[in-house]
Amino acid sequence: MVSVAPEATERVTLRPTARLSRWGWPLAAILVAGIVVVPVALLSVSILDPNLEVWRQQWETRLPGQLLQTFVLLVGVGTGSLVLGSGLAWLVSAYRFPGSRLFGWLLIAPLAMPGYVLGFVTLSVIGFTGPIQGWWRDVFGQEAWFPEVRSIGGAIVVFTLVLYPYVFLLARAALADQAGAAFEVARSLGASPMEAAVRVALPLLRPALAGGVAVVMMETLTDFATVQYFGVDTVSVGVFRIWTGAFDRETAAEFATLVLVVALAILAAERLLRGRARFGQAAGEASGLAIQPLSGARAWLASGVCAAVLLAAFGAPVVQLLAWAVAELTGPRGTPQMGRFFEFLGNSALLAGVTALVAVTLAVVVANASRFSQSRVIAPAARLTAVGYAVPGPVIAIGVVVALVTVDRVLGIIGLGLPGAVATGSFLGLVYAYSVRFLAPGLQAVDAGLAQVPEEITASARSLGRRPVSVIRRIHVPLGRTSMLTAAVLVAVDALKELPIVFLLRPLGYDTLSVWTYNLASESRFEQAALPAIAIIVVAIIPVGVLSRRLAGERH
Repeated sequence: MVSVAPEATERVTLRPTARLSRWGWPLAAILVAGIVVVPVALLSVSILDPNLEVWRQQWETRLPGQLLQTFVLLVGVGTGSLVLGSGLAWLVSAYRFPGSRLFGWLLIAPLAMPGYVLGFVTLSVIGFTGPIQGWWRDVFGQEAWFPEVRSIGGAIVVFTLVLYPYVFLLARAALADQAGAAFEVARSLGASPMEAAVRVALPLLRPALAGGVAVVMMETLTDFATVQYFGVDTVSVGVFRIWTGAFDRETAAEFATLVLVVALAILAAERLLRGRARFGQAAGEASGLAIQPLSGARAWLASGVCAAVLLAAFGAPVVQLLAWAVAELTGPRGTPQMGRFFEFLGNSALLAGVTALVAVTLAVVVANASRFSQSRVIAPAARLTAVGYAVPGPVIAIGVVVALVTVDRVLGIIGLGLPGAVATGSFLGLVYAYSVRFLAPGLQAVDAGLAQVPEEITASARSLGRRPVSVIRRIHVPLGRTSMLTAAVLVAVDALKELPIVFLLRPLGYDTLSVWTYNLASESRFEQAALPAIAIIVVAIIPVGVLSRRLAGERH
């Protein structure tokens, strides 16, 4: 064996391209983090001079209860989504039963269902005044006990049904990319199914599961509409109450820092669950799990579980919305602004597509920075990119306005732009705010996928003279393509469902399906809002279906 002198190695690392890589990747990670943090920091700076009287009043009245309910909600939804998402991912990936391939497609459909839509439909149908409880009281008496739907338990169930696809997608992508093959190798070496799952598959799935649960918890944390339907008073609801009730942006920004603190705790827990270990397959194309057929009662039980989840999370609500939509289309009232339907549809699709492209590109840059540089600033920068996902949409919207107004002023001073050209009602401002808001789920998915690419492969390519961009294009993208597609879908679907940011920042006359739905629902015209709500779901299913076909194609 020929040894390489340390001096020779040092000379190689000091080449200009190596020096560029050494400081270029940390700089790129810091730049992306800055893009995300600046609008949030501009509003959070008020915490440096807090209004102590307001904080005292909040602590004596609502704040302790808000913190407690936020904690219970996060733990409940995180646990429920982890169990449901990972269990269903393993079921459809490892076993063959009636409808298993079809369920592999359909079980991610709830990803297209906005939480506020499922929440409203649930309360309308199952709530105290709904037809189900009405029938229950007619049959068993007016005093018959029925579970309280409008409660934190009801909110946990609704959030779990809407958000479990985040865990399902990432877990199934990990099984398709790497973990399934390692499980089968362990089984071939004599390990029992349980032993192979616990000692081999679970460690390989840990990055994906931790990332999925983190996204679920951050999505739950920032919600303010669904929780209010169920009477749950969270910290985010408190921020919106101060903002919309007292019109006090500074105090609302102070309380938004509580949301940031909780978000940082979630991210720290996610890193703890993921651990320092890195798992990957030595080489070659991942083959996934070997499918085992189920028969008899076990097969039909598996089908029944999948069907029940799909019916509760997607099928039944869609049927109810369709019934309302048909009644409005055939009735005398109709749905307002039907002539602008395709305009709203195009605006929503364009905004979601551009946001997905920008967010995934930034996620690939940040996720690869730590793989091509050992700088200590990269890990904190990567964590900072997630703060936008933990901040309510209007907070980001106002922060982006402040940031872009500053840019407009600078451009005006140096004579390179017109006042308001960047910030005031621009598509650029919308994309910027959306990218800040939704970079986190994209980064979680991309990073979880690249975590399974063995470091040895990257190191070997680099030792052969490949530049980082070439390594990304030839190695990281092919091996992590499913996770990157997952990231694009997560961002696009979230962007389609987003309401507060587009409502506050949209250019004059630039309405989307979500704005159309909100304008009708805010006037309590819920039946008339059914058609645009259905349109959101249909448009969101398109990218979800693309991902599902990709997963099915790689799996079978």
